[in-house]
Amino acid sequence: MDTASPRDTRWLSVEEQRVWRAYRHAVTLLDDHLDRQLQRDANMPHVYYGLLVQLGEAPERRLRMTELAMQAKITRSRLSHAVARLEKSGWVRREDCPSDKRGQFAVLTDAGYEVLRRTAPGHVEAVRQAVFDRLTPEQQKSLGEIMTIVAEGLQPKEAGADLPWLR
Repeated sequence: MDTASPRDTRWLSVEEQRVWRAYRHAVTLLDDHLDRQLQRDANMPHVYYGLLVQLGEAPERRLRMTELAMQAKITRSRLSHAVARLEKSGWVRREDCPSDKRGQFAVLTDAGYEVLRRTAPGHVEAVRQAVFDRLTPEQQKSLGEIMTIVAEGLQPKEAGADLPWLR
């Protein structure tokens, strides 16, 4: 826990506060926009769609659960719950790992792949309209560079890092 006194705190400047609040506002609205689109088109939340995408892009449409949690940037508990819901829909199945008795794979089923195939065009259009159509190519490049820097700073490489998929 930080024990710095308020006098030692590096408060945000007025401009930094403006940027931070604009970022939070945009992220909240974008998350809601994409979640509503996916609920309407596929009856699933955005995080579930992301899991289907990860599995759809993986070799043989399968990933170890630990790898899927890492790629999705979610806790193993949240992943387990999400995969259980996707299994209930028939979109994903779990398979035991033959080389590791504790390990499991999540596998995208043919039905899951079909849902992904049908849903992807609408989702891509929602992302394009919400983000890319509003930005110049230079702004898109800057946004990508900025988000990469932020993500790299929040994902330390050292052992013992407190990252969602390790919890």
